[in-house]
Amino acid sequence: MGAAEAQARGAVDGRPVLYRRACCTYCLRLRFRLGRGARRLHWVHIWRDPAVAAALRAVNDGAETVPTVMVQGRPYVNPDPHWVRTQVFPPT
Repeated sequence: MGAAEAQARGAVDGRPVLYRRACCTYCLRLRFRLGRGARRLHWVHIWRDPAVAAALRAVNDGAETVPTVMVQGRPYVNPDPHWVRTQVFPPT
């Protein structure tokens, strides 16, 4: 999924957008720690589209640091998996 589509879907359903790279151990760790909840995020591979990587550098002070989770338009770099779970499954 491209970044524009992920952002549009996230705006509609309120789910976070997660930017990742293939073989990134931190991204794999986050996906593993989220378990089935990982499916609820909109995952975007930053190397599939140069515009996505450029947008990520713009919000990360020039770095392509992943995983970066966008929640309500705000970037969170390498967030704690427990925190991400609270964003995906907010307490009722």
